[in-house]
Amino acid sequence: MSAVKTLRLGTRASRLALWQAEHVTGLLAKLPGAPRIEIFTISTEGDRIRDIPLSEVRGQAFFTKEIEQALLDGRVDFAVHSMKDLATQIPEGLSLAATPEREDPRDVIISRNGETLAELLPGARVGTSSLRRKAFLAHLRSDLDLAELRGNVPTRLDKLQAGEYDAIILAAAGVKRLGFSEHISAFLPVEDFPPAASQGALALQIREGDDGAATWIGRLNHRPTGLATTAERSFLRRVEGGCQVPVGTLATIDGDRLTLAASICSLDGTRSVTGQRTGPAVDAETIGQELGDRLLSEGGEEILSEIRPSGGRDA
Repeated sequence: MSAVKTLRLGTRASRLALWQAEHVTGLLAKLPGAPRIEIFTISTEGDRIRDIPLSEVRGQAFFTKEIEQALLDGRVDFAVHSMKDLATQIPEGLSLAATPEREDPRDVIISRNGETLAELLPGARVGTSSLRRKAFLAHLRSDLDLAELRGNVPTRLDKLQAGEYDAIILAAAGVKRLGFSEHISAFLPVEDFPPAASQGALALQIREGDDGAATWIGRLNHRPTGLATTAERSFLRRVEGGCQVPVGTLATIDGDRLTLAASICSLDGTRSVTGQRTGPAVDAETIGQELGDRLLSEGGEEILSEIRPSGGRDA
């Protein structure tokens, strides 16, 4: 085992990001002879942009690029990200060392009076900052008032309780990890409301060639999660065209077989294309690419061409 004594972990400073960093630190601490972990918080562009929707900002990796730069500069030894925040092209010089076991990938609705999505009254104000969620909400409930919602999970819950919204849509993983599960009004079924690629999964990133970090971090990898997220990210890489797009995708694994389901939806919710592909789990990358090709050819390219270069984020 490596003689590494200390590993410096880079993370955002949000409550959820710190939970994720502490969670990974705890997993490492269970390994015999594990190194000491020092946590360093790093402010990202996404943290600093608060006055405009991220969907109006050009570019990608709003919540990761400063942390990735700290890795490249040698200021930290590894990083813990929400994997769905990672651009589908990893910067040169960095690599994914591990993907721990995934949390619930679904979205949830949290409403002030406990209503499910179907029970919300016409005109109800629903908050989300995600193009994907807005598109699928418009597809399922075109009578709702969709409003921009920024902030971390506690802030969004506070805004809901203050009456700024009738309901909000969040990732189940963040709600569960922060101990807010009692607020969930309903889980949104993935068949109707497919999650963002890699939602609920963590990405542990290191510098290429850092054998000391790789030796320890690699032991936290959960192979089924790694294969599932590889397929999802491969699909997203094929369809996104350099910007964030309203697509949802989820891979499931049964034995040595992987099934990837995905949907592309227009922003107004009036058009969508959906499909799935199954194959050997070891071919996760190829499965994602092939399903992307298929959905683009079946109408997805036309839908997405009307959206680019707009973008949006999930949280």
